[in-house]
Amino acid sequence: QVKLVESGGGLVQAGDSLTLSCAASTLGFGSYAMAWFRQAPGKEREFVGGISWKGGATYYADSVKGRFTVSRDDVMSTAYLQMNSLKPEDTAVYFCAGRFRATIASMVRDSDSNAWGQGTQVTVSS
Repeated sequence: QVKLVESGGGLVQAGDSLTLSCAASTLGFGSYAMAWFRQAPGKEREFVGGISWKGGATYYADSVKGRFTVSRDDVMSTAYLQMNSLKPEDTAVYFCAGRFRATIASMVRDSDSNAWGQGTQVTVSS
C-alpha cells in the first residue's frame, strides 16, 4: 500500500493562496490516480479535485473550479493542490488519496479503497 504524506497547510487570510503537497513513498507513482478531499468540522468528507494516472486529466468540484489546481510530478512522486482566492468556507482538513490505475470517479465512489494521507489543516480567516 502506498504511503502518502501531506504538507503545506496553515492559517491564511481570505483571498490568499496556499499550495499543499502530497509525497508518495512508492515505486510506480505514475500509475496512481491522485485526488484531494477535505472535511470541515461537522461535515462529511468531500471531493475537491483529482488527476488521472494516464494523461494527467484533471477534475474538480464545482465549489473550487477556477480557484484550485491539481498537478503531479511523477519524478518526485508528489501531487499538489494549488489553492487560490481562498475563502473561509475552504477551511477544512485536506487529505490526499491515491489508487493504483483507478479512475477519479471510482476514487470518489469507493473511497474506502483509496490509500489516504494523514491530512493537513487549512484555516482561512475572514
